[in-house]
Amino acid sequence: MLGLRTTIYKVADLKEAKSWYSKAFEVTPYFDEPFYVGFNIGGFELGLLPEEQPQTEKSDNVLSYWGVKHIQKQYQRILDLGATAHEAPTNVGGELMVASVRDPWGNVIGLIYNPYFKIQ
Repeated sequence: MLGLRTTIYKVADLKEAKSWYSKAFEVTPYFDEPFYVGFNIGGFELGLLPEEQPQTEKSDNVLSYWGVKHIQKQYQRILDLGATAHEAPTNVGGELMVASVRDPWGNVIGLIYNPYFKIQ
């Protein structure tokens, strides 16, 4: 195993989602096609795929947590962009904090402040 490479979110409106994710993650896509949009987030890929049949209910049985430096600030900023609360910032031991939101298409986006984990 080489480690995580890509997290993909399925969206009903790819154009709208591209704009929303560009604002939420403060980066423009490096790959932009009608069938897939890819963002480089700190060396990891966030991908958007258009849904053929949009779903109103999406599972949250697998979560990807995106690293942040200021979890309260980023959590609130993403909520202000139109996400909805899923899990408020919570201390899970030591300085480790996690939170999550649902994007406008119902996907769960995890946020994590983890000063103990370093990318190798």
